[in-house]
Amino acid sequence: MRTILKWTLRILLVAVLAAAVTGFWKREEITRLLAVNSLFAEDRIVNNFSHMNDAFLWREIPRGDGPVSPLPYGVPMTLPAGADTWIKDRALTSLLILKDGKIVYEDYYLGTTRNDLRISWSVAKSFLSALMGILVADGTIASLDDPVTRYAPLLAGSAYDGASIRNVLQMSSGVTFDEDYLDYDSDINRMGRVLALGGKMDDFAASLTETFTAPGTQMQYTSIDTHVLGMVIRGATGRDIPSLMSEKIIAPLGFEATPYYLTDGVGVAFVLGGLNIRTRDYARFGQMIEQDGQWQGKQIVPADWIDTAIRPTANTAPGKIGYGYQWWVPVGAVPGQEVTGLGVYGQYLYIDMAADVVIVVTAADRKFKDDGINTSNIDMLRILTQATETTDGT
Repeated sequence: MRTILKWTLRILLVAVLAAAVTGFWKREEITRLLAVNSLFAEDRIVNNFSHMNDAFLWREIPRGDGPVSPLPYGVPMTLPAGADTWIKDRALTSLLILKDGKIVYEDYYLGTTRNDLRISWSVAKSFLSALMGILVADGTIASLDDPVTRYAPLLAGSAYDGASIRNVLQMSSGVTFDEDYLDYDSDINRMGRVLALGGKMDDFAASLTETFTAPGTQMQYTSIDTHVLGMVIRGATGRDIPSLMSEKIIAPLGFEATPYYLTDGVGVAFVLGGLNIRTRDYARFGQMIEQDGQWQGKQIVPADWIDTAIRPTANTAPGKIGYGYQWWVPVGAVPGQEVTGLGVYGQYLYIDMAADVVIVVTAADRKFKDDGINTSNIDMLRILTQATETTDGT
């Protein structure tokens, strides 16, 4: 009887502990889900975008033990007419302008500071493009025309079966994916809930089964395509993205602060939009791209990859903004000269190769999807670029 009682008590204790652990993890999931649901609230969005690790699982990207690379000051520029209004209307949180590799303007707004690690959103896609270029050049990935399933076999039988790496780089997978951030039930928001609840992004990508056209036929912006690129890279290397990004890009650039990725429940980096980096470190990456992949005398990303990646090679609609390998090409741009990384809510990494200008914009613009906003933002970035040529140094 005592033995039965003893084992009964032990079983009850295990059950209580299991319930407590389950309750703890449920509370964690609920807390993250609530944080996601209020992520873009007007009174929280600015602070949230500087503290994404409060709402999501995350993982550091080691910056290495090398020195911080110099980012010198140039002659300060005067902002052109209309810029102050634009900064306010578009809810900018930082603006940094490099001319000839030197800081000519830098400021922070809405209570943010130079030390904030700001969420990149889809500017992260351009970072992954650079990493892909390195791995193609060293032969780790044999060809952009390889099917993604060669390196990511989990995708066999999914909507991605038959798509090539190049198709996915150009957002031309043909996979059906609703990218409406303002629709709670859209694919992009369902994906966000998978992330918040600690699910598996790989499984989410593999669960997609519908296509709207054949791969390579038409460019249609599909954020999950970039996650598939991450799957390809992980499959080809047998390594995770944070360690690769650290070794190949972050450490060689001499970032001043340790960045981090948001992750899913098994630690897989949210490569399509989960980078969190200081404004100055976004500028370092942009300046490396502007210098054809060179940084402090070293070739970080192959120059021929950059030259191809920033050209509008995807099959976009005539007269519309162009697309390369995870980079946007503004309407009217000279191919290979003007390009931008672009993230929702007003994030930009804008580069004008001919003018030797790099502009970083972080923002919390809840009106980012209003008609004409992206066009007017590009117009202002071009005006700012022109202003770097005419500043009188006062």
